[in-house]
Amino acid sequence: MPSLPFTQVDAFADAPFTGNPAAVMPLDAWLDDATLQAIAAENNLSETAFTVPTPDDPTADYALRWFTPTVEVKLCGHATLASGHVLMQGDVVRFSTRHAGVLTVSRADNGYALSLPAWTSTPRDLPELAAGMGGDVLETRWRDGGYAIFVYRDAAAIRALAPDCAALKKAGDLLLMATAPGDDSDIISRVFVPGGGVDEDPVTGSAHGLLIPYWAERLSKTAIRAFQASARGGHIGCTLEGDRVILTGGCRTVIEGRFLL
Repeated sequence: MPSLPFTQVDAFADAPFTGNPAAVMPLDAWLDDATLQAIAAENNLSETAFTVPTPDDPTADYALRWFTPTVEVKLCGHATLASGHVLMQGDVVRFSTRHAGVLTVSRADNGYALSLPAWTSTPRDLPELAAGMGGDVLETRWRDGGYAIFVYRDAAAIRALAPDCAALKKAGDLLLMATAPGDDSDIISRVFVPGGGVDEDPVTGSAHGLLIPYWAERLSKTAIRAFQASARGGHIGCTLEGDRVILTGGCRTVIEGRFLL
């Protein structure tokens, strides 16, 4: 019976059972897409990361793809951090991706540092999505590719949100980010992806690739302490460096084994 290596990692985590769990499955060569999607569905985590070595690519050590239980995604931060945790041999590992360029994970004092593209957003009225998110939305923003930001007054408003995920799911595979100034952090957020098979994502690195450019301009600072207020919760150190966002956080391996096909 064929088997694949399997590691489950809590990413952006200070301890087990915090942060965002991801499965990391290093492959020797790509399996067909239907099998990758079926494995991700079986794992039933917000993301499963698959990697393949790229010895002939001078820019990257591995190719990397991410799948939720229902779809392949363009960018996933926490599963990239988890992949670096599993695969790093020295001080840095580079991943080539299909839609987000080359992503790097390097060692940092508090775990790892992940370099993501800084993606800007623009104001746009999103009345139906705002209604589905609920609460008193002060501002809505959009980035092509399916990314929406909803700005609220304060941290209490973020914690009180109870989005209508059944209604939001009908809008398709969108990354929906609710955010506000933090109380014990600079900013707070929650992230919902019901159209991608994840009603609420515990800690979302890719979301901060969009949130940090927005908040850096609004707060007039480039180093930002972020907290994602899901049930598991997670703290992320964030720095805007030109056209990159650097996210820092820890990882904890919680499961190691073999996936049997």
